[in-house]
Amino acid sequence: MSSLLAVLDAGDAQPAAVELRARSYELLGDLTGRTVVDVGCGGGRAVAELAERGARAVGVDLGPEMIAVARQRWPAAEFHVGEACELPLETGSVAGYRADKVLHLLDDPARAVAEARRVLAPGGRIVLLGQDWDAIVIDSDDPETTRRLVHAKADSLPSPRVARRYRNLLLDAGFTDPVVEVRTFVLTDDTAFALLRRITDEQSWLAEQAERARTNRIFVAVPMFLVAAQK
Repeated sequence: MSSLLAVLDAGDAQPAAVELRARSYELLGDLTGRTVVDVGCGGGRAVAELAERGARAVGVDLGPEMIAVARQRWPAAEFHVGEACELPLETGSVAGYRADKVLHLLDDPARAVAEARRVLAPGGRIVLLGQDWDAIVIDSDDPETTRRLVHAKADSLPSPRVARRYRNLLLDAGFTDPVVEVRTFVLTDDTAFALLRRITDEQSWLAEQAERARTNRIFVAVPMFLVAAQK
C-alpha cells in the first residue's frame, strides 16, 4: 500500500501530470459551487485541487485503505468507499464526473460509463483519463523481451486497451460532442524505473534498466488519453 502510494505520489508530482490534471479540470467546465465526483480518487489529490477551484468535490475509491489516506490528507473533503459501477450517489446529482487511470482495472468499463451517465445531471460533463498499457514505449537493448513484457503486463489487466476506446464508449453510452486529446509522459528519472518495476520482476531485464537509470539513459514514454463529453 505504502509503495503504491509512493509511486502514485511521484507520478502525480511530475510537471506533465500536473498539467494533465489541470487540463482535465478545464474540460469539466465551470464547476464553481457545483458537485463533481472523482472516481478512483486514490490519495485524494484531485479532489482537493477541484475543491480549490470552487467545486463541491467528492472522492470515491474501491479501497478502504486509500480512502483512509485521503481523509487523513484532506480532512475537509468528502470521500466514500464505493465501486465505479455502483456509485454511492443519487441519480442526476453531479455536474461533473472524472475518472483517472481507472477503467483499465474494470472487467466491464461500459458499465462504469453507464453509471457515470446515471449520476450526471443533464448537461453534465464527463472526463476520462488513462494510459493504453499496450502502447508504452521503452528504450532497451533487448526489444523482443521488452515487447513480450509490455504485452504480458497488458494481458494481466482486465481492460488494458480501454483508453483507445474511451471515445467510442462515451458515444455508445449516449454522450455527445466528445473531445479527444493525447499527451505523452516522457520519463527519464527514478519515476521511470519505478514504473518498470510495476511492469515486470524479470531481473535480467530490470538490471539493464537499472544501469540505464544509473547512467541517465533510461527512457520511458507513456501516451495518456484524455476524452471529455457531455450528457
